[in-house]
Amino acid sequence: MGGYDLNKDNILEIENLDLTLDNTEILKDFNFEVKAGEVFAMIGPNGCGKSSLAYTLMGLHRYQPRQGIIRFKGEDITGLATYQRARRGLTLAWQEPARFAGVTVREFLALSLKGLNKEVDLDQMKWALQKVAISPRKYLNRMVDNTLSGGERKRIELASILLMEPDLVILDEPDSGVDVVALNSIGDVINYFQESNTGVLLITHSEEILTLADRAALVCSGEIVKKGDPQEISEYFKTECTSCEDEDYREHLEVS
Repeated sequence: MGGYDLNKDNILEIENLDLTLDNTEILKDFNFEVKAGEVFAMIGPNGCGKSSLAYTLMGLHRYQPRQGIIRFKGEDITGLATYQRARRGLTLAWQEPARFAGVTVREFLALSLKGLNKEVDLDQMKWALQKVAISPRKYLNRMVDNTLSGGERKRIELASILLMEPDLVILDEPDSGVDVVALNSIGDVINYFQESNTGVLLITHSEEILTLADRAALVCSGEIVKKGDPQEISEYFKTECTSCEDEDYREHLEVS
């Protein structure tokens, strides 16, 4: 896992990235980098462009930047398809994991690796599930459908990512809709990624999750407005952003 250079190189570099959807500018001049083994957090209110950034980095349909460069492990991947990025070691854990009617957890874990030309045995599946506090005995033959809670599906998705052994993982709102058990498991997995030299781009609006980061950036209205120490970013988010002229941003702060 995390086989990129151990000398804390920039595993991901974003330069002057702009994204426009339906004639609306979503991301404006994004510039940041993530080092191997580093947890870099993007914090900001809902609707500020964080998830759109994740989709753009993965090259999803419609999320093609108007300008800018996405460089992964030193290679310009801006024009590559999603599956090509995945094969190079970049993956995304969705904010809302998909349901797969008729597919068991065992089959889901195996299918997750099929496109990467990796095989996984039962012992590895059990290890990954235990790592996210899921009982293999109780869950391997359960369906990945609406009989599972959102927190259970998030942990099972994280188990599949552990088996993928990515060089960088994007975690989109990993704490959204989860219970305390799931939240603790997510923290443990993030620590494991760090120890394995896997870079983590952590997208969140949670101060609790932000404490797991090494560095952070504050996003408002599609722009990075501040980068630095996570605690400083958190304090700025709580105290300074109340004067922001963006109405949606003010509304978020008032209800949070």
